[in-house]
Amino acid sequence: MKRIKRAEKRDMRRGIYILPNLFTSANLFCGFYAIIAAIQGGFVKSAIAIMVAAVCDNLDGKVARATHTESKFGVEYDSLADAISFGVAPGIVAYLWALKPFGRLGWLAAFLFVACGVLRLARFNTQKDSVSSEYFVGLPIPAAACMIATMILFINRVGVLSADRSIPILVLIYMLSFLMVSTIKYNSFKHSGFFKKKNFNALVTAVLVLSVIAYEPSVTFFFIGLTYIASGPIAALLHRNKTAVKPEPDNRSEGHT
Repeated sequence: MKRIKRAEKRDMRRGIYILPNLFTSANLFCGFYAIIAAIQGGFVKSAIAIMVAAVCDNLDGKVARATHTESKFGVEYDSLADAISFGVAPGIVAYLWALKPFGRLGWLAAFLFVACGVLRLARFNTQKDSVSSEYFVGLPIPAAACMIATMILFINRVGVLSADRSIPILVLIYMLSFLMVSTIKYNSFKHSGFFKKKNFNALVTAVLVLSVIAYEPSVTFFFIGLTYIASGPIAALLHRNKTAVKPEPDNRSEGHT
């Protein structure tokens, strides 16, 4: 026991890894800025800040693994930053943007999003060593937060739906909350082989996709997010139907007619 305590003291004196935690700090800063911008009525700025936070959140883990600077401190710091940037921030932004006119139903939807997001993070932290890294159990909280952000950008760009007292927005917030704590599996794309050698057609497809995103980023990101969120329930339904129609084994003997 004394040796363990001495080792922990030595680790504390050595300090923490700066580079990956800088990305986590950037993630936290973007989440805080999103709240401030929403209070001031800058919902587009809030949406962009949440999406930048998601990029920083994706990079901090990759940087830590690439530079061999993973640490328990970094894992805990990342979870706390995610709770702010992808839980509290989008909840407050959504409430001030579209849920406030609904009164109690609106702020309860915002609170439910925050609560389910934090529960999702807690479950992920306890299951990450026992669950395959090929998929996520439940909708990842950054994806749920980015869905709110892209919805703000989409409605601001297209203007097909008023954010004031909009039932579809309220329903979507409740749906995102449910999907985060569900057991529906979502692809993590960690083993997609994106960085492996591809043929020429794959490069052409990538260029076309980037061109579409550059032409209408608000619309494209919204539909990409919507597709990813729908992919989980659709895959679960297809798997259930495939299991239901699976033929029973034939137990008859070979000689019997």
